[in-house]
Amino acid sequence: MARHRNVRGYNYDEDFEDDDLYGQSVEDDYCISPSTAAQFIYSRRDKPSVVEPVEEYDYEDLKESSNSLLNHQLSGIDQGKSIDSQSSRSESEIVPKVAKMTVSGKKQTMGFEVPRVTAEENGHIFHTPQKGHSSEDTGLVSSDVLETASKSALPSHTIQTSEEQSSTPTPVKKSSKLRQQIDIKAELEKRQGGKQLLNLVVIGHVDAGKSTLMGHLLYLLGNVNKRTMHKYEQESKKAGKSSFAYAWVLDETGEERERGVTMDVGMTKFETKTKIIILMDAPGHKDFIPNMITGAAQADVAVLVVDASRGEFEAGFETGGQTREHGLLVRSLGVTQLAVAVNKMDQVNWQQERFQEITGKLGHFLKQAGFKESDVAFIPTSGLSGENLITRSQSSELTKWYKGLCLLEQIDSFKPPQRSVDKPFRLCVSDVFKDQGSGFCVTGKIEAGYIQTGDRLLAMPPNETCTAKGITLHDEPVDWAAAGDHVSLTLVGMDVIKINVGCIFCGPKEPIKVCTRFRARILIFNIEIPITKGFPVLLHYQTISEPAVVKRLISVLNKSTGEVTKKKPKLLTKGQNALVELQTQRPVALELYKDFKELGRFMLRYSGSTIAAGVVTEIKG
Repeated sequence: MARHRNVRGYNYDEDFEDDDLYGQSVEDDYCISPSTAAQFIYSRRDKPSVVEPVEEYDYEDLKESSNSLLNHQLSGIDQGKSIDSQSSRSESEIVPKVAKMTVSGKKQTMGFEVPRVTAEENGHIFHTPQKGHSSEDTGLVSSDVLETASKSALPSHTIQTSEEQSSTPTPVKKSSKLRQQIDIKAELEKRQGGKQLLNLVVIGHVDAGKSTLMGHLLYLLGNVNKRTMHKYEQESKKAGKSSFAYAWVLDETGEERERGVTMDVGMTKFETKTKIIILMDAPGHKDFIPNMITGAAQADVAVLVVDASRGEFEAGFETGGQTREHGLLVRSLGVTQLAVAVNKMDQVNWQQERFQEITGKLGHFLKQAGFKESDVAFIPTSGLSGENLITRSQSSELTKWYKGLCLLEQIDSFKPPQRSVDKPFRLCVSDVFKDQGSGFCVTGKIEAGYIQTGDRLLAMPPNETCTAKGITLHDEPVDWAAAGDHVSLTLVGMDVIKINVGCIFCGPKEPIKVCTRFRARILIFNIEIPITKGFPVLLHYQTISEPAVVKRLISVLNKSTGEVTKKKPKLLTKGQNALVELQTQRPVALELYKDFKELGRFMLRYSGSTIAAGVVTEIKG
């Protein structure tokens, strides 16, 4: 044990004798920095005519007084060190250094950009301070007085050069102003050659063929190369799921492929003749409805996929099936245009009777859900064989009775919604992850406004500010992004622990409201248990799901007019329209429906089924 110190019997006092420098500042000998003191003294000397004579004190006196304060604390060695540092400082006074200065209050410059004017009087070298610098450092003399004094002490040609140099940074200021006032609408039109952006969600009952349909569509469009597709075919055959090859284009995780069920929202991008489509493949299984709501909340239009084979359509459409629930959900979340892809038509030999039977049942339901007939289109397709996906079918069995559009043409004919570019910036976080470099990344859809790199952002509810260091759109770095874009932001100046999925980023000047209690108008779906005061629900809003309680039942409203038909009801039953007060466990960031339609909608679920959809009418706090 000879190698180890005798810790118990060790005398620590020996370590802290004369040469102890720990905790002592030997370098900083002065109360104020030399440059500040120098400027202050010279500005007094430069203007004997303006300012009354003041008792002058030499710079050496200042050093001596500061030394006397420190000397009684320092040992002999330290004094020697301090004298060395003082001598080096006195040299630095004589040799002019390049310092950080403010030129006429316009812009801070570093290095050799600084206009440094020297005037020799009586063998002394004086540094003439520019306007705004001296007042910034000392806080004693106003910049105007300094400017006049320095001008009076200088020759006329010197004044001219300093004025010229002070006026040079002005264009820089102008360009930064132009950067702020970006014409976002014009820029949006320019981007992608005038193609409009459309967010599309694919919904439907489990095993209706959503992933296969869209995977085959992407393959036919050339978004998936043949080599990758061949690999998927081989792997799916090995796994005993040869018909799932196209679904694997969108179902990327091992668990999804193993179970043959989409679990999370798969996102990809493709282009049509006139539009850029952001495709979101939502899960159909009822266990993953919260994920489906997240996808539907970010969508502008939807494709509802139904299975045409006997018994399968009925299973999805009847009570307990997801076809009805998904249809209601997307309508409640603001989707107004819908394409219904009647899939697996090849299994019923493209029968017109079966197609008409499905369109009749589903059309009636969708009309009740609030879709206009003109905004709903029915298209017979086959996801596995690729019929009627990107080109109109050549199959004689189909062409003899169907003369309509193929699926891609229908998607291309959707009308893009109005983007809230003029409103304050809002981005809802759908994912948070650590980047390789500094800071961290958040992904989400910009609901309103626009963002540029370098903008300051406020995250709510955490109420933390940060800076957007970089913006990535479709895996490409960009300088700006606007409402409707799915972006990835690299943020600095904030701890990643503070940010969760569901946080909303906004501008610090116009923050989003945060509350735990709010009033809302809700529409109740088919429920078995009536809603009473104190009823526990799960609030689904944008990308969050938050436990909440129905705090008060305020009134029952008329569906069409919105008039109060009954005040303070004891309970609410299916199909009723009511005004209620909800309370969440943790604060949530909300907007009123009348201000921000996208951020004013929410869904209520209870024990695995959606019981109501609502809009925020009043924020209580």
